This record gives sequence, structure tokens and C-alpha cells, in this order.
Amino acid sequence: MCYSAQILSEYRKFERAFGAGIDIKRYVELFWEKRKQGGWNKLPKAMRHSFSPPRNAGEMELAKLVAEGDRERAEALEREIDEQTARLEKARAVMASARPTKKAADDQRIAGNKIRAAQRQLDDLRRKEPMPDDSRIFPGSYAPVMIMQDNKRVVVPMRYQCRLPGWNAGMERKYPGTYNARRDKLEESWGKLFGHFHGVMVANVLYENVARHAMEQRELAEGERPENVVLEFRPEPPQDMLIACLWSFSPGMHGEADLFSFAAVTDDPPPEVVAAGHDRFVIPIKPENLDAWLKPNPNDLQALYDILDDRPRPYYEHRIAA
Repeated sequence: MCYSAQILSEYRKFERAFGAGIDIKRYVELFWEKRKQGGWNKLPKAMRHSFSPPRNAGEMELAKLVAEGDRERAEALEREIDEQTARLEKARAVMASARPTKKAADDQRIAGNKIRAAQRQLDDLRRKEPMPDDSRIFPGSYAPVMIMQDNKRVVVPMRYQCRLPGWNAGMERKYPGTYNARRDKLEESWGKLFGHFHGVMVANVLYENVARHAMEQRELAEGERPENVVLEFRPEPPQDMLIACLWSFSPGMHGEADLFSFAAVTDDPPPEVVAAGHDRFVIPIKPENLDAWLKPNPNDLQALYDILDDRPRPYYEHRIAA
């Protein structure tokens, strides 16, 4: 599985590297939706700011939406800090009195944690210097996905958790693992998308949850509980990987906005990933196979499997993520 990834977020790099256009309408709709209905933090910072400085009217509208969304998010975080600071001061007063209470102790702890979390988010929002994590996504985050429309490569922002055809929000809550599509289930579970709706996500770092004892290639000691660690995998030599994806379009119902969503295709991992303790990994495709993957022939699924098998084979260095 791919728990998290550091992706190519900046549209202009897609433009330069792949000659891709942009679905500007979808970007505007998505940014407007997340600004008004919540979920602004689901848009990676690098993706939000990839249209600055704007070059045309569409990018100017996006830049304006981002500025307004960032400002509103900052105001919400400032209110959270003020509210929790008042809660903290009240709790401290009770704890300093002759009758401290468990509720005051809990309020003091919770308020302190919330203040620190909100301040970190506020500092990150206001930070001007780019950082690698600005492009990091998790299930539920949005990422640029390159697809084919009218025989042209186009970048569309999509949610990293695929809502399969016919599903609604309730169905996907029952099956939250649809951010990855197993290669051995492509025809069984993903048949409405495999051979029909293909895309690529461009990533250069991958993150996986791994059990510490598996990473250390040992059995659990008697009485030892499994401990999770997050490993960072980087391809050597360093490179942008074209991660094979499937995508879906779900029209909005009952007041919901339209949703584009995707899943990364996964397979058995290379030996060095197995040795690090993980049992699934995404599939990168070769640049020369890009258009054939993006324009699938549903009557020739074997050709698509051949593309997945004819994958680049970098060596994946790993370390415990910071």
C-alpha cells in the first residue's frame, strides 16, 4: 500500500515536463468548495500556491481564492488559539485553587495540546519558504493527476481515495482502503475503471507503515506489542516516478459537489522493500509507456498488464521518516 507520498504538486512542472494542460474549471471548483465547506488543509500547500504569480485570468482567480482561503484559515486558527487560551487560563486558576478538579486537569492538558497544534498549523500556513512536506499527501488529500482528455494530457486535481462507480459517501466510509488498487484485483474489484479510466500521479518519495519487528527482521519477543513505524522510501537514482493510477468521476448528489478521485495501483514489492518489512508497493511506469497507459484499450487488458510489468526498477533506499 502507499500510505503517503511526496508528489509533484506544481502544475507548471507538469506543463514543462509533460506538455500537459490543466482543467482550470475543476481547480476553481475544488478550491472554492474547500474554502467554503471546510477541508482547506486537504489541499497540499504546494498545490495551492502553484499558480503564483498568475499568468492569466484563470490563474488569477485561483490565486485570489488561495489568498482568501489562507486568510480565512488563519483567522479560524487564531480564534481556536484564543478560545483554548481562555480555557487554559481558567483551568490553571482552578488547579491553583484549594479545590483542583480532574476536569480542570483535563482541560489544562487538552487546551495546551490544541494551542500547540493550532500554532503549528498557523506557523506552517504563514511560512513563505518552501519545504518538502508542502507536497506530501495522505488518504483524503488532493493531488494533481495526469489523465488523457481529447487526446491531450490534462492535469486534474483529485482526491487520493477512490470512490468507486455507484458508491456514495456512506459506502466509501465502509471501505476506507480504496486509495490503493491491487494489481491482482484489477478486473475483479476495479473492473469498471481498469481499462477505462487511467491516470498517473508523479511522486519522488513514498511512505509506508511498517511493524518495527518486521523492519528489524525478527519475531515479536514474548509479551512485546507490535509497534508501528513510518518508513520513507526514495528511489535511487533520485527520480520523479509516474505512478500508475485508476480514477473515477462521481457526480454530486443531495447538495454534494462533484468528485474526482483516484487510487494508486499496487503490487508485490521489490526485494529491498520486502526486507524493510512491507508487503505492497506502488507501480511506476516507464515514460515511453505513458500515453499507452493513459489511453487504455479495454479490449486488450493484457497490453495494460504488460505496461505494469515493464516497470522501472530503481533501488528504494529507506529510513525512518522524521
